[in-house]
Amino acid sequence: MPHTIHLARFQQILTPDEILTDNLLIEPFCTDQRGRYHGQAFAVLQPHTVSAVEEIMRYCHQQHIPVTPQGGNTGLCGGATPHASVAGKGIILSLSKLNRMRKLNLADNTITVEAGMILAEVQKIAQTANRYFPLSLASEGSCQIGGNIACNAGGLNVVRYGTMRDLVLGLEYVLSDGELVSHLYPLHKNTSGYEMRQQIIGSEGTLAIITAATLKLFAPPQSVLTTWIGVDNIHAATSLLAALKNHFAERLSSFELISQAALSLSASYSHLREPTHASWHILVELSDSLPAQNLTDPLISVLEQGNWLNTVIAQSETERQHLWSLRENISAAQRSLGASIKHDIVVPIQHVADFVENCQQQLIKTFPQTKTILFGHLGDGSLHYNVFIADIMNNDVYQYEENINKVVYEQVLNYHGSIAAEHGIGQLKNQWLPRVRSNAEIKWMQAQKHNLDPEGILNPGKVLPVHT
Repeated sequence: MPHTIHLARFQQILTPDEILTDNLLIEPFCTDQRGRYHGQAFAVLQPHTVSAVEEIMRYCHQQHIPVTPQGGNTGLCGGATPHASVAGKGIILSLSKLNRMRKLNLADNTITVEAGMILAEVQKIAQTANRYFPLSLASEGSCQIGGNIACNAGGLNVVRYGTMRDLVLGLEYVLSDGELVSHLYPLHKNTSGYEMRQQIIGSEGTLAIITAATLKLFAPPQSVLTTWIGVDNIHAATSLLAALKNHFAERLSSFELISQAALSLSASYSHLREPTHASWHILVELSDSLPAQNLTDPLISVLEQGNWLNTVIAQSETERQHLWSLRENISAAQRSLGASIKHDIVVPIQHVADFVENCQQQLIKTFPQTKTILFGHLGDGSLHYNVFIADIMNNDVYQYEENINKVVYEQVLNYHGSIAAEHGIGQLKNQWLPRVRSNAEIKWMQAQKHNLDPEGILNPGKVLPVHT
């Protein structure tokens, strides 16, 4: 059926400002933020209402029109870019205009928001209500809640608060045939059968269109202590993590690992001095919801007992922000090295040090012209392992990706890790899925996909291997 007929139907559902068909306007939606993937769509639809999403999906299901859901388009795995297999045949369904707060419930400590709300806006609303929403990402000024849920985002505070999967209490979504499933009531306990919500979270738009969510809120931290610690090696860092967890329990909010190479780049980019001189660096944040808690003396006691003395403790909010800037600016700072082959990986914390050492040896042995910028959330074992190739500044670097991935991912698998920690699979890593999931698990995923999306119109070419 010609696209003009489809567009005529969409024009019956949506207002003119909710439909984009001009190629110049569509192009930004068809390109991922790294410029890695360039998809094609005959229209971008931006509905303001959930009922419109239902009608769009009902029609797309009937007409077998591929649908690529999209939030803030900040993903790094091509999950929100139309796959080459459906080039020009489908639509992009942007949830950006579905961005209202529906309810703030202080009795249950929850906030219900629509999928297109920016993460930073949720944080701001919570703060205004003297509450705290703990998900914190470098892209929080542009990423959207629906995308955060679809990828099960992690971020800086996973040690204490968990991933997005732990922060979603209720979910509303539209299935591929247009049926609405809405369970937004803040039930803290519900054991009535299988939990479909958890299946949708982390499914990257391949099972349903997320339209709203009820999120957990927390008491805001009133006592915060931030410190930067230099260590000789990652073994020392994991020992420090164990000591802090044992002493401070849930007061340990963040535990970030930063290589010296990553710090040097960020310090230069941020125009800030390096807090410590060491091979590796740890950024630790402790917090308590009670005011005026003395966290400094207990921390110093733990550091002295373990001989972790290469330490800078923030004495003011300005100093704290400087330390966090050094961590958060790494992603932007490393762009000066050109395009990179990124790895969002996770291994058991006890194996992180051995993994990094052995992976680096294998990588240099096979590709001596590479440079690695490593940083990440050691508190939960996840790392951003970014590989640059000397003298290649543009996307030509990706010609080496398959072979470099083999080196890195084989080492990840040797230590019983995973190739995706918090960025998802998308279309970047789906060919590796059979290496990290068993046949039984993949068959289960395929069964759920077929059950919820029998026509295969939801985000084709993502997560599951394409040949399946």
